[in-house]
Amino acid sequence: MDLALSPEQEAVRQSVRKWVDDVVVPQALTNDREERFPEEAVAGLKELGYIGLTIPEEYGGGGADPLSYCLTVEELARGDANVRSIVSVHLGLVSSPIVRWGTAEQKQRWLPVMATGEVLGCFALTEPDYGSNPADLASTAQRTPDGGYRINGNKIFITNGDIAGVALVMARTGGAGARGVSAFLVPTDTPGFTAKPIHGKLGLRSCDTAELVLQDVEVGADALLGGEEGTGIKVALSALDDGRMSMAASCTGIAQAALDSMVTYSRQRTQFGKPIAGHQLVQELIADTAVEVDCSRLLTWTVADLKTRGEPYTLAASKAKYYASEASVRAANNCVQVHGGYGYIDEYPAGKYLRDARVTTLYEGTSQIQKLLIGRALTGVSAF
Repeated sequence: MDLALSPEQEAVRQSVRKWVDDVVVPQALTNDREERFPEEAVAGLKELGYIGLTIPEEYGGGGADPLSYCLTVEELARGDANVRSIVSVHLGLVSSPIVRWGTAEQKQRWLPVMATGEVLGCFALTEPDYGSNPADLASTAQRTPDGGYRINGNKIFITNGDIAGVALVMARTGGAGARGVSAFLVPTDTPGFTAKPIHGKLGLRSCDTAELVLQDVEVGADALLGGEEGTGIKVALSALDDGRMSMAASCTGIAQAALDSMVTYSRQRTQFGKPIAGHQLVQELIADTAVEVDCSRLLTWTVADLKTRGEPYTLAASKAKYYASEASVRAANNCVQVHGGYGYIDEYPAGKYLRDARVTTLYEGTSQIQKLLIGRALTGVSAF
């Protein structure tokens, strides 16, 4: 399905696809088994410029449009969702808010080094006790005598947390509720900032995931993002709009990989005297998945189109993230079913697709939260 792609956008997709097939795919299963961080892929992301794809050209980035970004994320996830996670967090959740909310000085300090990958970003919002309700987070940022801030708190399930050079940290500067939360750009080498890797995950095993501990981390007033205190939730929500677009593209990539795998396997595997592709109920699994892949892709492209035209895309992002994440789980589950017993061992990637897809219904807003956001947008009534 190729609707209205420009020659430049198609060139981006083909370039990423070839690199993914040559470099990412061959290592994906091994990295998953060993919980090994994909170093070779990160080197390629930097060398080819994908790590700075959407950062404005004036800061050394690629200045890519939203649809080119979605095409890239989809292809990365098709090869390995772990590699995708590095890019989508770095760009969608960290550099994008700096572009939108940062001062001239903050942009000049961070964007050039993020464009080259010299510095990677992580998004530090979720806490051990606060996930779906970030307005009540417990981390604090108190004013210091010199006008800066002293930050204390814990963050959990932070992608890129152990490899990032800058963390976008949400912490409370005021009273209860959303208006008391502010956003800070915190260098991860600041004294008191530590990251503890999280292992033993169901999926995304080679992704860098960490718990962050901030103990008396002192930053200057110039670390405050958004221009004033109390804008942290606005910063976070705008970042999550882009993050949900990224997630929808990623889930489309996982579902596409699952579809490709089950089509290939069903042609090769013989049962009852013919390839299992010739059995009606196997074709049903493949057909259902193919339709859902197209639906996920179109919902994602709708978000990208709205963003490109400068129109609001919060509702579209929630719809795309909700549908594509659930569809990716169904696609991966169908892939396991088509592979039969071989889908339950890691000789084939079917099981990896299912494990990697499963978390997508949880982070950057659970499926249940997306339904509430969609319902509120349509009715004007909050069910929170």
